[in-house]
Amino acid sequence: MSNSSSNLYDPVLVIAVSSRTLFDLTQEHEIYLEKGVDDYRAHQLAHEKDLLNPGIAFGLVEKLLSIKHPKTHVPLVEVVLVSRNNGDTGLRIFNSIEHYGLNIQRAAFSNGKSPFAYLKAFGAHLFLSAHNKDVELSLQAGFASAHLLTPRIEKSPNNTKNSQVRIAFDGDAVLFSDDSEKIYKKDGLEAFKANEHMKAEIPLSGGPFKPFLQALHHLQSLFKVDETPIRTALVTARSAPSHKRVILTLRQWGIRIDEALFLGGLDKAEFLKAFQADIFFDDQLIHIKSASQQKLTSGHVPHGIANQN
Repeated sequence: MSNSSSNLYDPVLVIAVSSRTLFDLTQEHEIYLEKGVDDYRAHQLAHEKDLLNPGIAFGLVEKLLSIKHPKTHVPLVEVVLVSRNNGDTGLRIFNSIEHYGLNIQRAAFSNGKSPFAYLKAFGAHLFLSAHNKDVELSLQAGFASAHLLTPRIEKSPNNTKNSQVRIAFDGDAVLFSDDSEKIYKKDGLEAFKANEHMKAEIPLSGGPFKPFLQALHHLQSLFKVDETPIRTALVTARSAPSHKRVILTLRQWGIRIDEALFLGGLDKAEFLKAFQADIFFDDQLIHIKSASQQKLTSGHVPHGIANQN
């Protein structure tokens, strides 16, 4: 294909998704686990023309692909498929992509091996996968990555009535480093508060999702504030006065985050529902499970002190 093709463009944001997050492959994955790769391949080939149902990331992908430049109307977001399938078994996935009208043109099928090595070549800002080891490897390589735990969704993906993409982040160990969280885990809440008060004017170090937030901010800057297709939120267990360091850090980074919720330990799920989050990223499984119970698409970030064991 020539580089002059009208189908190619320079996206502002590149999202890599695995096949098991884009589509519901629960049954197929069970066949793979219980009977092995040969039976899995035979099943996929026998059902090659059978459409797959949407997976946990489908609604988010659909919304992201609809974002276009306000003046040129070219797509601003590219979604690439990175899969442990091979070309044969992956054909069913592309048949489903074509059926649903998703503008996904690029893919890497790694035939059982982790596809994380291709993220750099694709220029990915975010990787969403149902395979935890792939997510861990991607985080270690410096890519914002999350493990989507919920295999199935309702027929209507959450928040489909609102075309604006709403993305929520935890703070420590996600947007920021886990340096402060280490103090909390080791010495308790009072030591954490004392540290944040003492270092209130010192910006926090960036966490694994800082580059992704920067890319989102760049995309948002192409639109008028009241017309942006993406809205972001920080949803953190921090409370006053430790909120000051967070606000000054984002200011020092030159990043605007639309909403900031300092919950002081309250359950995040109800606040995420109120925000109408399309996806939420957190390093602690307790928050992911709580959000998942509310049928919110949630990504576990296996990074930092909370995930050492």
